[in-house]
Amino acid sequence: MASLDRVKVLVLGDSGVGKSSLVHLLCQNQVLGNPSWTVGCSVDVRVHDYKEGTPEEKTFYIELWDVGGSVGSASSVKSTRAVFYNSVNGIILVHDLTNKKSSQNLYRWSLEALNKDSSPTGVIVSNGDYDREQFAENAVPLLLIGTKFDQIPDNKRNDVLTRTAFLSEDFNAEEINLDCTNPRYLAAGTSNAVKLSRFFDKVIEKRYTRDASQIAGFTDRKRFNFKSLHYD
Repeated sequence: MASLDRVKVLVLGDSGVGKSSLVHLLCQNQVLGNPSWTVGCSVDVRVHDYKEGTPEEKTFYIELWDVGGSVGSASSVKSTRAVFYNSVNGIILVHDLTNKKSSQNLYRWSLEALNKDSSPTGVIVSNGDYDREQFAENAVPLLLIGTKFDQIPDNKRNDVLTRTAFLSEDFNAEEINLDCTNPRYLAAGTSNAVKLSRFFDKVIEKRYTRDASQIAGFTDRKRFNFKSLHYD
């Protein structure tokens, strides 16, 4: 396959929230039959058409780095994870909509990845105790994805969606809520698909140039040859 320009996107969140299932769905457009725990980091690639349907359309590779581990890991484990945080162009924050703690821990994951974690033993929570200014001028685009949407009881759905709205505001990021076992949540033309495409476009623009019209003529760019990747 021909060489294409690429960007690197981290996929972060607690163990068990469905990151591997999400990455498989995004890259293969298929449900992951038997998901397993990710040890270290697993990398898959999605082909994305930047500014699809416009004169500026251009194809890129989106590297999705599914980072394993838990937010409460020992410092040695966190130091090992730091290797995966180099040269990041975007971050997808993943949480389980049925697990409030996984939502709260996204603050820790994001701060760790952006090298702003000054108090590694604490957990920052929202609704007054979190300084959203930390991300107001963040140069790395963020996207918030909530999984297991189908498992939320009807009588709790409004409360959960209100909580995710706070998260979205805190991170200055769009939010997508879905079920990783149902590809229809990301079907072409849906609002989720539009948000996802908009996020990848933003990541590409931040990586290569502030002026999207210059992307086609930008010459000093890294090249990436497509192949299956996995890091343990």
